[in-house]
Amino acid sequence: MSEGRSSGNCTVVLGCQWGDEGKGKIVDVLAAEVHVVARYQGGANAGHTVHVGDDEFILHQIPSGILHPGKRCLLGNGVVIEPLGFAEEYEGLEARGITVEGRVGVSQKAHLVMPYHRLLDQVSEDQATQKIGTTGRGIGPAYEDKAGRRGLRVSDFVHPDRVASLVEEGVQRARRRVTLLGGELPGDIGAMVEEALVAAERLHGLATDTGLEILNALRRGQDVLLEGAQGTALDLDHGTYPFVTSSNTTAGGAATGSGIGPTAIDEVIGVVKAYTTRVGNGPLPTGFQPELDEKFRELGGEFGATTGRPRRCGWFDAVLARYAARVNGLTGLAVTKLDVLDTLPEISIATAYRTSCGEIHEFPADTWQLDEAEPVYETLPGWEAPTGEARTLADLPAAARRYLDRIEELTETPVQMVSVGTRRRQIIRV
Repeated sequence: MSEGRSSGNCTVVLGCQWGDEGKGKIVDVLAAEVHVVARYQGGANAGHTVHVGDDEFILHQIPSGILHPGKRCLLGNGVVIEPLGFAEEYEGLEARGITVEGRVGVSQKAHLVMPYHRLLDQVSEDQATQKIGTTGRGIGPAYEDKAGRRGLRVSDFVHPDRVASLVEEGVQRARRRVTLLGGELPGDIGAMVEEALVAAERLHGLATDTGLEILNALRRGQDVLLEGAQGTALDLDHGTYPFVTSSNTTAGGAATGSGIGPTAIDEVIGVVKAYTTRVGNGPLPTGFQPELDEKFRELGGEFGATTGRPRRCGWFDAVLARYAARVNGLTGLAVTKLDVLDTLPEISIATAYRTSCGEIHEFPADTWQLDEAEPVYETLPGWEAPTGEARTLADLPAAARRYLDRIEELTETPVQMVSVGTRRRQIIRV
């Protein structure tokens, strides 16, 4: 090993569809085996649902590794943090007996989502001709301010005058934009901002250099897990633009958003559902007709962890999954919710799309081409047997193993984990 090379293992876990793939469960299982868990992008618009015994935890900003005692949990510079929501999450975990103090750090370079960002987000979406289907949490406007070099960062709180100036300019800018859109900011916006700033003081007390922390942990031989939010098809550059989030959800964003170099990353595990879902607007080529859509929504509990919105459901899209394997450089797959397919006599996988340009086998850059895409399906026999008690591949029905084999073949990526239920124990390691 060359001098300065890290000796610990650094693994990225990210979504390979449109988010909601069950990353929280996979991160939770893997977090038991590492020392540091760091979130590298997104904000409170994402939610990870984790079951611990009979308890359910829905985490929006703090990494789900917090549910394992002794793990250091970081929010990287690529995350935009909503101070009030963070404080509520922090206190809620403490109230439920989870020790948070001393275990959470936030990047000095992380940007903040302020109340005027949220209000601007909501008004913009309401007035938009082409609605994106945002969560209205202010994430997009916060990233706009970041890219416009006028954002408020955690490190700014050592300069109270600078904070006051940035916030005042932010309020006035939001007021002008909202007025142009035909709305107005509420009269108590000043009080809302002040409340957020008080909550942000806690963030300043947790400020750290996340990149340096991660690198030092690796040099000590400790293992690190970098977790993403949303999914590959929602990546700002590589997703179904403009129906995307405002950050880079893909593996390249893991280095940029945590503050480490890409050569420090050893593994990239992509999480896919055994079928496909999407919340918000935008194309879903393999989407079901209403009756089957409703059936899957009930079988899989397909409602957003953050908003409660119903997710659209469809068959597994191997075109998208193969694309995700390529742009993320996946070393392995984690397949979740295999048990949702247990009662089906037949299961389909999309292997290509038929379009006006002919049959295509690669995910197109032109989002509008997906609107007209007709999936080319391959149908496999179902297993019509419960899988929730399986703990090894050999425990699965032969048809379920064949389904997983076909996913491996089509994505050219080995399946390393299979989830067959919501509990921690309901996992197969391959």
